[in-house]
Amino acid sequence: MQRITAVALLVLLAPLPALAGAKEDLQGVKKEINEKNRLLTKTKKVETQVSGEIEVMGRSLKEKQAALASLGRDLASVEQGIGRTMGEIDRVSREAEKKRAQINRRVVAAYKGGEVGNLRAYFSSESLPQMSENLRYMRSVVENDRKLFTQYRADLDQLKVLKASLEKDAQKKEGIRRNIEAKKREIEQEKSKKSTYLVKVRQDKQQYQASIKELQANARRLQTMVQKLEARARRASVPKTPKGRLAKHTPQPTRPGLNEPPTVQVPDQGLGGQKGRLSLPVRGNVVDRFGRHKHPTFESFTVSNGISIAAPAGAPIHAIYDGEVIFANYFKGYGNMVIIDHGGGFFSLYAHAASIAKRVGAKVAKNDVVASVGDLDSSKGPILYFEIRYQGKPVDPSPWFR
Repeated sequence: MQRITAVALLVLLAPLPALAGAKEDLQGVKKEINEKNRLLTKTKKVETQVSGEIEVMGRSLKEKQAALASLGRDLASVEQGIGRTMGEIDRVSREAEKKRAQINRRVVAAYKGGEVGNLRAYFSSESLPQMSENLRYMRSVVENDRKLFTQYRADLDQLKVLKASLEKDAQKKEGIRRNIEAKKREIEQEKSKKSTYLVKVRQDKQQYQASIKELQANARRLQTMVQKLEARARRASVPKTPKGRLAKHTPQPTRPGLNEPPTVQVPDQGLGGQKGRLSLPVRGNVVDRFGRHKHPTFESFTVSNGISIAAPAGAPIHAIYDGEVIFANYFKGYGNMVIIDHGGGFFSLYAHAASIAKRVGAKVAKNDVVASVGDLDSSKGPILYFEIRYQGKPVDPSPWFR
């Protein structure tokens, strides 16, 4: 798209036969506008789809937040249960401690009394009924001691159950806590995903809109240029007859297809006579060649009017042949650019330079340094974009080089 803009400058500098090339460039711009509009339409559909997905994600977030609130209530309930269990453990522990103390006292008393206690109850009785009463009292004391031991054991068993319940509730609490943390992370991830997705779609949309705007501006400039060239062509090719009448217009040959650079016949003199004898303008690797190329993603075709040579940043760029510098400045989409007029309708173009070594009007000889390799306005890093044009039309530079 951007190289078509640079071609406009060459068209203005070239003779009238450049009109066909300008029309082809205009058609190329219009075709690219249609392609960008197609992509923009597709992006808008994606944006609509994403908006729907975001609504679904929003509902999902609400559900997860509700689940999170439910988990919070479960956690609070479990914590209350743990509190009650701990209170019960404390109460039972105090009761068990009291019974343990009573048992200790009874054991001490029984130990001190021993068999003597029973004999004392027997011999201290003044009568048989009193002796019977004393024995009943002793049996009652023993029975009470048995109950005390039984209650103490029951309290210990209850403590075991309460502790087991406490451990179970503690595990449940930990599980709920982990679930809450997992839900929180899930909610944050979905929020981040939603935000990133929407930003990406809107960025793509803005880029396509900006690209279409720039292409439309280029199309308007080329359209104006075509109109001017057509007017010049009419004035030059339709002279008046001796009687003052206009001569008949001779139809022009059909121009080549829009998806292919025109085939140009060049003379075997000047730069045209140097085919196969020249060196590349910079030492590097040709990464993009002249002609029609299929886009790997969009299944569409693009046309390159020149070649791209990958080279180290700062490497010297040499003039391919003798000539005069007619442009040496920044050009949008091409960075720093140099155009050399080699005479006989031949021009060469050097773009994306880091710096320019020659001014407009400077005479250059073959292999003179005119600029240095850079990446200004380049999407492929340090690179030299190079063109050869004859009468405004692009020609494949490859046959010129050894």
